[in-house]
Amino acid sequence: MDKLLGIISNLGSPRIMVIGDLMLDKYVWGEVKRISQEAPIPVINVSSEDVRPGGAGSVVNNLQTLGAQVFACGIIGDDAHGHTLLNLFKGMGVDTTGIVVDKSRPTILKMRFMGHLQTTGKGVQQLLRVDYEKTHSISAAIERQLAGYLSDNIPACDIILISDMNKGLLSHSFLKTIVAVCKKHKKIAIVDPKLMSDYACYEGFTAMTPNRNETEIATGIKITDSDSLHRAGNKLVSSLSLEYCIITIDKDGMFLYHKSGEGKIIPTVPRAVSDVTGAGDMVLSMFGMVVGTGHGFEDAALLANVAAGIEVGKIGATPVSKGEILNELIGGKNQLSDKIKDVEVLKGILAEHRKKNDKIVFTNGCFDILHIGHIEYLKFARKQGDLLVVGLNTDLSVRSQKGPTRPFVSEIERAKMLSALEDVTYVVLFDELTPLNLIKAVRPDVLVKGEDWKKAGAVGGEFVESYGGKVVFAPFVDGVSTTNIVSRILNRHNQIQNSKEAIGQAQ
Repeated sequence: MDKLLGIISNLGSPRIMVIGDLMLDKYVWGEVKRISQEAPIPVINVSSEDVRPGGAGSVVNNLQTLGAQVFACGIIGDDAHGHTLLNLFKGMGVDTTGIVVDKSRPTILKMRFMGHLQTTGKGVQQLLRVDYEKTHSISAAIERQLAGYLSDNIPACDIILISDMNKGLLSHSFLKTIVAVCKKHKKIAIVDPKLMSDYACYEGFTAMTPNRNETEIATGIKITDSDSLHRAGNKLVSSLSLEYCIITIDKDGMFLYHKSGEGKIIPTVPRAVSDVTGAGDMVLSMFGMVVGTGHGFEDAALLANVAAGIEVGKIGATPVSKGEILNELIGGKNQLSDKIKDVEVLKGILAEHRKKNDKIVFTNGCFDILHIGHIEYLKFARKQGDLLVVGLNTDLSVRSQKGPTRPFVSEIERAKMLSALEDVTYVVLFDELTPLNLIKAVRPDVLVKGEDWKKAGAVGGEFVESYGGKVVFAPFVDGVSTTNIVSRILNRHNQIQNSKEAIGQAQ
């Protein structure tokens, strides 16, 4: 467990290329109060709509949420939906230079109608899905353009992920081009395959992630037990010259098979399933993040299993955050670690506190090398209300602010130490340079900052005051800081070394 916590806490920002069928997912939400008089079908009273990246775009979205530098490669149509998808990617910071416009087809759109049962807003169910697509194979000209992009950009990437949904992009020849370029530059390439009986087009990839049904159709082996899993895994790996095969087996978890003949079933934790949409994308994404940062396939499988379990508890293809995975790994182990919450989980908890009229206090910081100044600061903050939420900068956020040598203590260790303090009620990690988005999510009654923020103004202060909250500035303990402590340690170390050298010279 500690190993997995260390991996997820220090994933960093691998450079990952995602090649696949890009789509736009549109969700239409509403209440279902009656049956139509025109036909025996539900009538949806639409309350809201939203759009998300779908297909391979879901993998892109997952990876960006987990902190990767993502390069998207695929095709869109010359239409409004394509422009919307591009704008979503650009807003995330995704490199879109590998996305080519194909005027012979529309951007693939999947529109899902999601109905709430009655007026409770609960029991969301997908009532209908409408697809807009053309799935003919890409032209030779577009394939050459994409191949040139791969040759220029794959060398700089840490890992390549391929999401094949049989929509025309990943022709047999284009898949062979991907394999050839990856082999030339010694890059790991993992493919999530389409549903088909002949997988010869995937020969030469490093690994593949078929589900149970896809595996049965491709191998002709009915998967019922461990023996059939081993036989199916062996058939795929040996016939396609793979290094690994990862077979997802729904409620039973996943099966990791290596070309050496070693296979392992990784069971999942039983949970309520809200929607299986996006689970396969999440598995591919986690393998990309973990293997792309230099860790092994078994560790990747364990973490992918956790992430996929979280994903099926969400509605639609919704990214899983690093904080949610951390919370799943450590939540419930003990009272201290249970204080560490993902922001979405925390929002629900705070809603319950508000029903009891509890005053919510928020503060944030790096808290690198916890010291007496931090303790007094947090005591002061806790006294301003009924509970204290501490926003903690992740390792990525700290490095962005303080340079590559910081933090001295990993985010999970810092989170656990804060959790051990009686004055801290909840800890929530954030990747951004500022806590503004987190403050907007928490909506505290009181925002506490150090008194050095008085002149500049506290980040999020205007937002908190806009709904009647207040900003309070906490006094500092003089002469105490992380930098000061580190300097004292280094000075003391140098003194000891100088003394040893002096003694040695005297002798």
